[in-house]
Amino acid sequence: MKLTFLGTSDWIPTAKRNHTAILLTHDGENILVDCGEGTQRQFRKAGISPTKITRLLITHWHGDHVLGIPGLLQSLALQGYNKTLHIYGPKGTKKFIEEVQKVFVFQEHRIPLKVEEVSGRFFEGKDFYLEAKPMTHGTPCNAYCFVKKGQIRIDKKKLKKYHIPSGPILSNLKQGKSIIYNGKKYSAKDLTYNEKGTKISFVFDTSLNINIIPFVKDSDLLISESTFIDEIREKAKEHKHLTAKQAAEIAKKSESKKLILIHIGQRYERDLNVVLNEAKKVFKNSALVNDLDVVEV
Repeated sequence: MKLTFLGTSDWIPTAKRNHTAILLTHDGENILVDCGEGTQRQFRKAGISPTKITRLLITHWHGDHVLGIPGLLQSLALQGYNKTLHIYGPKGTKKFIEEVQKVFVFQEHRIPLKVEEVSGRFFEGKDFYLEAKPMTHGTPCNAYCFVKKGQIRIDKKKLKKYHIPSGPILSNLKQGKSIIYNGKKYSAKDLTYNEKGTKISFVFDTSLNINIIPFVKDSDLLISESTFIDEIREKAKEHKHLTAKQAAEIAKKSESKKLILIHIGQRYERDLNVVLNEAKKVFKNSALVNDLDVVEV
């Protein structure tokens, strides 16, 4: 799995940070989380074609998270996008997408869309699923989790040890069944191991609330907004945002493995260590990223 951070700023972009957008790439899926203004240009800078997008997750309908959608939809149509774009979001998303299509003159330049307002587990694929949980931000808002399912893996070293060749016979092992080779029985337990699943959580604009920790529990990677530092936590509370310290406390209490801070307030652009150090005091494995950084999980 690969994450490309297309935009990491808060509501005001800077010369170095674009509005919020993250692309998660996994086995043919390219899932875009939010689409702030200028996102399609960030795709170009990253050397990625926007036509690869398969799904769009919208956390909420504040402009810094969605103003890139009209231009993206029109560009996809002009570039011959030949799939149905699945769009997921909180309550109100269907109406807003309809309004976008009314306000902007798409004419014949439209692509097939399937729009769903979601909560709970809303998509399940062969080896991963997506979940949403309502947050508190003064407007309907979702956090999201991408969960790659655990799998039974065949231990290739043991196959080599017992001189068992690859082939159709191995399909039974993945189903937990024993196999017989050269007259000898081998149990699935002896030749396989369980590969743990992987969880990536996205918590964007929200105030601190009781839903967050259980939702992101045991994340391999937690990506959280950190618009403010704790010194002005009352301002964070007023605007329904998290501080870097609160994001770190969420990571620690949820037993997440790694925290990446995004939605960085433009006031901290000259001294990002103020944000990072605050988080690290609570949760050591905290990190900041820049626009166009790529993280593999």
